[in-house]
Amino acid sequence: MKYFISSLLIFLFLSCDKKQENKENLPKKFEQYITVLGIAQDGGYPHIGCQKECCNAIYQNKRKRKSVVALGLVDTKNKQKWLFEATPDMHTQLATLENNHLKTNSIIDGVFLTHAHIGHYTGLMYFGREAYGKQNIPVFAMPKMRNYLTTNGPWSQLVSLQNIKLKKLQHDSTIVLNNQLKVTPFLVPHRDEFTETVGYKIQGKHKTALFIPDIDKWQKWKRSIIEEVKKVDYAFLDATFLNQKEVKRAMTEVPHPFIEETVQLFKDEIIIVRDKIIFIHFNHTNPALQKDSKERKAIEKLGFNFANEGDNFEL
Repeated sequence: MKYFISSLLIFLFLSCDKKQENKENLPKKFEQYITVLGIAQDGGYPHIGCQKECCNAIYQNKRKRKSVVALGLVDTKNKQKWLFEATPDMHTQLATLENNHLKTNSIIDGVFLTHAHIGHYTGLMYFGREAYGKQNIPVFAMPKMRNYLTTNGPWSQLVSLQNIKLKKLQHDSTIVLNNQLKVTPFLVPHRDEFTETVGYKIQGKHKTALFIPDIDKWQKWKRSIIEEVKKVDYAFLDATFLNQKEVKRAMTEVPHPFIEETVQLFKDEIIIVRDKIIFIHFNHTNPALQKDSKERKAIEKLGFNFANEGDNFEL
């Protein structure tokens, strides 16, 4: 009996100690932070028309679907939130921001667009009369993007009915969101069939992030991606394809920096620099999309990181 009581007391003590340890290890609730709302390339995951194992695994309940690439910017102190990219998954991504991060009177304080490829702006349709139907939702866009939305249906109806209110962006011109947060767009080379393409620098009180979900090749950019990464704390970079062999189509039609190219570019940088890189915007065929893939694990061992839906990064 004495042995039983002693064992019970030890068990209770260890349990309480373990609970305290777990409590201490819980992540702090940040005042300002970025949250990852999607990581897939424009076509999403699963991908239309795909009958390969990569997508079939979802229908067989072996994998989970992934939303199209988007970031949320949350300020719990000032009770504001913004969205980077208006994806085809925007309706659920906004719901995630509302229910899991910050509930406010407005659905969003602003949406920042990068360019006019289907995964990055078509979610604006949810702001129309067939869906949300409210007015004056701020949408931040570059000159060609503003003109595209204003002069082409069905997007022009969003403007004429004032469902959205277009806000001007200019290359390298900083937008002050509040006393804690700033956003700066910058032009990057990409397949600009309809509009220009931008990346963003997102500045918080303590840290700064780079967001470049789409670019043709690093060497086509007038800036050095290595130097730009060194200036920030986080760099969310285009990781559409792992390498040249991944898909059987002319890669010149859909140019992106392969993950292997980016890894090669940064291989001689110190670990602190490599650790800033967070790969995002994965094609459904990209093995690095899967946490348990040998390709991803090998790259992680080199000091690089991969975005996961639900990850939060303090600013």
